[in-house]
Amino acid sequence: MKSDISSQGSNAPGSSFADAENIQASAAADWAPGIEVAFPREFREGSRLVHCVQGTVPEFVQGTYYLNGPAKFGVGNIPYENWLDGDGMVCALHFGGRNMRLTNRYVCSTKHEIEKEKGGPVFRTFGTDFPGSQLNRLNNGLESPVNVSAYRFGDELLAFGEQGLPWILDPHTLETRGQFTAQGRLNDASPFSAHPKFDSVSHEMFNFGIFFSAQVPRLYFYCFTSEGWRYRKAVTLPYPCSVHDFSLSRRFAVFYLSPYLFDIQGFLRQDQTVLESLQWVPKRGSMLMVLDRSNGEVVASIPLGQRYCLHLMNTFEKDGALVVDILEFDAPIYGEYQPIHRMFQNVTKGGPVRIVVDLQKRELANRIPMECFSSPDFPAIDPRNIMQPYDDFWMLGISSSGRPGRKFFDQLLHGNWSRSTMDVYQATPMRYLSGEPVLISASGSEESVVLCQEVDVAERTSYFLLFDAKSVKSGPIARIAVGQLLYCGFHAIFHPGI
Repeated sequence: MKSDISSQGSNAPGSSFADAENIQASAAADWAPGIEVAFPREFREGSRLVHCVQGTVPEFVQGTYYLNGPAKFGVGNIPYENWLDGDGMVCALHFGGRNMRLTNRYVCSTKHEIEKEKGGPVFRTFGTDFPGSQLNRLNNGLESPVNVSAYRFGDELLAFGEQGLPWILDPHTLETRGQFTAQGRLNDASPFSAHPKFDSVSHEMFNFGIFFSAQVPRLYFYCFTSEGWRYRKAVTLPYPCSVHDFSLSRRFAVFYLSPYLFDIQGFLRQDQTVLESLQWVPKRGSMLMVLDRSNGEVVASIPLGQRYCLHLMNTFEKDGALVVDILEFDAPIYGEYQPIHRMFQNVTKGGPVRIVVDLQKRELANRIPMECFSSPDFPAIDPRNIMQPYDDFWMLGISSSGRPGRKFFDQLLHGNWSRSTMDVYQATPMRYLSGEPVLISASGSEESVVLCQEVDVAERTSYFLLFDAKSVKSGPIARIAVGQLLYCGFHAIFHPGI
């Protein structure tokens, strides 16, 4: 009989960064040849003009694309083993007139600066084990590498990591200015996620953080305005679970809770990494927790079976129903981020699912999966449709999903809920995609493009690709050469305007 408790991740020792031949020999198959090229120990900073080397960038593309992601995969003599371990770097690709400029800089977080000064590892990571690792002195958590996302809030650019405060960056130079504390209402003991949500009408920012406790685990739900703090609400959780993302509608905040449980005692007393401390316990069941976003009170808790959700796509209210669109998997995927050069060897099945909740009865009314076999991630929609009914979405996919062996994202997918169709762009061999797809639209027009990253491991360089948003399978309409290798990013946004 299989155990009801399964551990995510691998305890295999990390390989050296030059160990490509052994990596390929040890895998069941190699669906991502050369991917080790995309993950060197670190990337150089800089600011330079970049150029379109194929096709044409539409004139309506005016503004700045921001991307955050892990970009330093080791300190001193310790190579990092998990994609989430790397110190964060933010890039800004600015489109203005005839010129395009790319600037990329590390976030000068507490972790980055102290380890740079000491010349070796100090703080515990998500997946890499090393002796003597330290935790954040205030909340006994990770000292965040600030490597997940970047968002504009007012006149500031905020860089986010998991469970730590965001850092304020200059939106033009990307210089690190300090931590965001909401006029001193937050500190390093405040749990804070990497996925804030913004209401463009009320100009509010919402976020959350998890307080892991074996006795009384809690979710803290925050609301901010441009003037400062509005409220914080503590919500008791059924178990100490890992939650990465959430979603907003006009009246509600929605959380998909999965029984991916964090062993806080093992983390603190046995010096376990985060990955070693996480356990998948499907028999505990998953649920949709709905909060009233005006005050953080629980409105409904709806059982959803035994699956896992990392990212939500969008939520809206229509005809007495709450519609919640998610990417749902058979099991968590964090363990597939390790070892870095052999990622996604056995990535679980997953795809888009539309969940419909009857608001009057506070129960599940319908569940509509969309056929997709590419273990997709990094979902994105037209930002004008957030909290509104919509059809189109974009995400990255893995063409070799379901087949053992290392693999990486090599598809751009365009889905449509009404037609239940999937339009697919397949990258050519030795080229991989990364970075959340971002939609950029022409004002007052249906014309729009999608922007994402491409890394060419054969040429050891990176590009940014622009696609016709409604026909990604036709291939990129423009390819912008970076002129060097750029880190594979996580989440991105586009801020319009010169």
